Amino acid sequence: MRTLLRDLSVRTGQTFTLASGKTSDFYVDVKKTSLNPEGAYWIGRLFTGFLDDFPSAVAIGGPTLGADPLTAATIVTAWTLGKRLDGFIIRKEPKGHGTGVWIEGPNLPANAPVVICEDVLTTGGSALKACDRARESGLHVLAVFAVVDRQEGGKAAIENTGYPVRTIFGRDELV
Repeated sequence: MRTLLRDLSVRTGQTFTLASGKTSDFYVDVKKTSLNPEGAYWIGRLFTGFLDDFPSAVAIGGPTLGADPLTAATIVTAWTLGKRLDGFIIRKEPKGHGTGVWIEGPNLPANAPVVICEDVLTTGGSALKACDRARESGLHVLAVFAVVDRQEGGKAAIENTGYPVRTIFGRDELV
């Protein structure tokens, strides 16, 4: 998995502007791996393994677009391993018509235990916003799973709010 992620998703040698607004000479486009069949398989397997620490989780999801393939890979993998897990998508803006919801997916019961997934953690802002949206929608967030921790404070910021974080790789394992 590490070699696949490095080959498909990691870029160095130039300056990149990150979603946080920071610039960096290290960029990871996880979608290049999560939308690859082998990459999706491994992400699904590893995230499903993380669920062993959170057996009450009934759903996983995160901010569109990066979390969408992670969610799909995880719910399919969980199903093949005998665990029912629903998926959901957190919109960038509430739906502009109909119900006006932030979260798309099955109707989960109030206080349903869920996991938020994210492709890359930098400051943790996107994942924390996703946790807030999930809570505002009546869900109980158990943890945050991410493919890559850029090791720039995001994991600590999330953990400081009380959410455990599980990551597949840190920057130091990819450079």
